[in-house]
Amino acid sequence: MAQTKFKGNPINTEGDFPKVGSQAPDFQLIKADLSDATLAEFKNKKVIFNIFPSVDTAVCALQLKTFSQKAAALDDVVLLFASMDLPFALNRFCAAEGIENAVTTSDFRHQSLAKNYGVKMTDGPLNGLYARATLVINENGEVVYSELVDDVVNEPDYAAALATL
Repeated sequence: MAQTKFKGNPINTEGDFPKVGSQAPDFQLIKADLSDATLAEFKNKKVIFNIFPSVDTAVCALQLKTFSQKAAALDDVVLLFASMDLPFALNRFCAAEGIENAVTTSDFRHQSLAKNYGVKMTDGPLNGLYARATLVINENGEVVYSELVDDVVNEPDYAAALATL
């Protein structure tokens, strides 16, 4: 079990969050076209993996826009977004914000990030949604950056994540 906070109050999550140096756990997510996405799809690529509660909150929207802008010049990096939001909401958000350089995914069907990444909040007002987290996964599938944000209402450390690339 990992821990984060929501507005300063402790929040538990299901499972363990991946640590730097570990192999990234597999996942099965749903892409915008409703097809499956797995970790194997991103083999031999660097991945900035953003996990968040809901695209319909201000901090989540800011996180996605900021990473999209900062990663725009990185040709050899996949920007991967994941939440429990439906693919339709993620499509709507990216279209409205002009985000075209991200692979948006939903875990509403399989909840594989809850099981394999330890990000599903198990208490508090956002119980059932995913905590805010960023991982950078290298071409070999190894976690080279790992941040379970200390409080869900805070933004991730963009500079630290990007510095590992």
